Formats: sequence, C-alpha cells, structure tokens
Amino acid sequence: MYREWAPDSRVAGWVACVWSSEATSATTQLVVPDGCVDLVWGPEGALVAGPDTGPKPVRMALGDRYAGIRFRPGAAGWLFGVPLDSLRDLRVPLSDLEPLAELSDLEPPTAPGPESSGPAGIRSPEPFLDTVQRALAVRLRAAPGPDPAAPVIAEALRAGRSVREVAWNLGVGERQLLRRSLRSFGYGPKVLQRVVRFQRALWLARHGVTAAEVAVVSGYADQAHMANEVRRLAGVPLSRLLDQSGDP
Repeated sequence: MYREWAPDSRVAGWVACVWSSEATSATTQLVVPDGCVDLVWGPEGALVAGPDTGPKPVRMALGDRYAGIRFRPGAAGWLFGVPLDSLRDLRVPLSDLEPLAELSDLEPPTAPGPESSGPAGIRSPEPFLDTVQRALAVRLRAAPGPDPAAPVIAEALRAGRSVREVAWNLGVGERQLLRRSLRSFGYGPKVLQRVVRFQRALWLARHGVTAAEVAVVSGYADQAHMANEVRRLAGVPLSRLLDQSGDP
C-alpha cells in the first residue's frame, strides 16, 4: 500500500512529497524515471535514490516498509556533497554522503504510525517522516539554494521547447545549459526532455486521456513513437504502468 502526502511547509520549496509504502504481499514494484531524487528508508537502510534514466525493479517481501522524501526536479543538485550526475541510476547509502549522513541514523518505525494534523490543516504523515522533515529543514537553511533556472528549464522542456530554444531563452549556450542541467538534474537536457515528456504522458494516461491524444499532447511524433519511448524508459508498455498503484 502506497501513501503520499504534501511536504511540511518548511521544506515545501525543495520537496515534492513525502511517502510511505508497505508490501501487503511479495511483489516487485517498478520505479520509473521522474526527474526526481529520493531519500529512502527501507529494509536495506537509508539511501539516496539518484536520478534514473531507466526502470528500477524493487523486490518487496510481505511486510517490507519504505518511507521517503522526494525532491522536486532540480531542487537537490547541490545537497549531497557530490555531483548529482555521479549518483545517476544508483542507490547510495546515505551514510556515504557527508552532508546528510546524520539522517541515516534515524530509524523508521516497523509499523505505520498514526497520522496527525499538520500545518494549515493538511494531513501530515507518520511521525517518522515529520522528524525527517524537521532535520532536513535545518540542513536546507544552511546550504546554498538550487539553480533558480532549474524549474524554468524543466517546465520549458515539459512544454515541448527544444534544447536550443531553452538555451536561447535563458541567454546561455547549449554547453552551459548542459553543465547546469547536469548539476541540477543529474543528466543533460536531452535526457531530461525525454523524462519529463514521459512523465507528462503517464499523468495524462492515468487521468483517462486516450493513448492517441496522450501522444499528441505530450509532444511525441505519433503513438508508435510514444510506445517506443515508454518501453525504453520504463521497460514495459504504458498499459502495464497504469496497472501499477504506486512507487516504493
């Protein structure tokens, strides 16, 4: 069972959501590229899930529990003390990354905790994730902010702008855009474009839009182009992704 909540207001500028997942049976959950970086606490300990460029199957035994913090695309490139592209497609123990090593000592509960009323009446997650967000807020205040152009880059590529157009609109060369994209997202703008287009297509499909219309609105050349791209990024057809209930 996968659950997701809005982040605490103290970290909302950096964090997209907080989440937990518990396996109600032995299963394999497929994690697909989304342009995000997650802090994850699970059976193998605390780790950073770097930016993915392909599918990551996660084998879950009955009762396995995970809890996580998902950063907004482009919001965490400076946070880990290493270039974000060095974490690409990797799962790295949090204790190996000095700026956040202390968070690896936090122990998630072995059973779900009660939900509590959060700021502005928002339902907040289990107490463990509240503790993590408080600790993370302290580190975020002490660290330099992300590249202010990062959300502009991601949104322009999501809207179908070409890499050349994005660079032109920012007043930078394509090489500089590549460097800034690697620092902010962990991969270059062409890969980022593929990922955000794929995520847009997945969101539309999950909201009942037909496959043909999804392909057009998301910026694919045609439905066959979309099907091929989905298989390259997710390893399975779009219909299979729609059957999956959530990410661990």
